[in-house]
Amino acid sequence: MAGHLVCWRCGVPLAGITLPLRRREECPGCRAELHVCRMCRSWAPRVARQCRQDDAEEVRNKEQANFCDYFSPRPGAFDAEAAAAEQQARDRLSALFGTGPAPADDTAPSPADALFRSKPRQPD
Repeated sequence: MAGHLVCWRCGVPLAGITLPLRRREECPGCRAELHVCRMCRSWAPRVARQCRQDDAEEVRNKEQANFCDYFSPRPGAFDAEAAAAEQQARDRLSALFGTGPAPADDTAPSPADALFRSKPRQPD
């Protein structure tokens, strides 16, 4: 079964990982924690608490290692389309708020500066 497992974040095969997954097990590719809701068979983003297990305690951060007793690794947890859409959204936010790479010209305003700040006054 471990041969079919892939990292939920980057899609790297987890053939070398032994089961059961330890709580702090990490992906050898992207270092994402693996004992997380997004890697579980019970992960269901469209249901309450995003979990099919009614008796499971609520886990707030679905991408952080947890102690859930219902955890069972889900083969095929990586969704390339969703990952690409998520990265595109992060890139847009980064560009909007100026948290991306610094511009080549340090005096150039970031997109956020252009939107929210008025032009500096010229001295009289």
